[in-house]
Amino acid sequence: MGNMGGVEIGILMAGGNAAYGPEMAGQGSTEISEVERLTNEFQAHESQEGRFIGRYKEIAEKSNNPLVKFLLQLIVSDEEKHHAVTHAIVSTLKGSLTWTRPEDAVTGLYNLGEGKEELLRLTKDFIKLEKEGITEYKKLIKNSKHYYQGLFVLLLDAMIYDSEKHVEILDFLRKRLKEA
Repeated sequence: MGNMGGVEIGILMAGGNAAYGPEMAGQGSTEISEVERLTNEFQAHESQEGRFIGRYKEIAEKSNNPLVKFLLQLIVSDEEKHHAVTHAIVSTLKGSLTWTRPEDAVTGLYNLGEGKEELLRLTKDFIKLEKEGITEYKKLIKNSKHYYQGLFVLLLDAMIYDSEKHVEILDFLRKRLKEA
């Protein structure tokens, strides 16, 4: 295995010569590297997710019910974010395979030193705010659980999941900043 920017790159032997990624095509080996396999899986997921987004939008547009439109738009919004994340992962993996830096790839993981102290302070503050928000949402759930057939509980639970995700992202960033 080789390493490029912290990403492991599979090295396969074909006819006694080391080959990376796309260069393996036509070299007598049908094996692909782990990074290529992973890239293919993410690309397939990205394509499938794109179809799901289109279908959700289509159903939302056809609906005359404002609640259905609202709830499906929440899903579309999340799915569009998932699609963007998956696309960034694919671009990052492709960049690793081709030793390039695509514009939409995720970069910067190994040079977080700039503005480190300010970012550390901000991540600590944001984590605190997100956790306070979670506590408040939980109180609101208790107070509103008998309204609108559980709709508010559903929406607040979704907001709690988002805030928990934000805490996880901020904690990841904080840990990487401390290592920088």
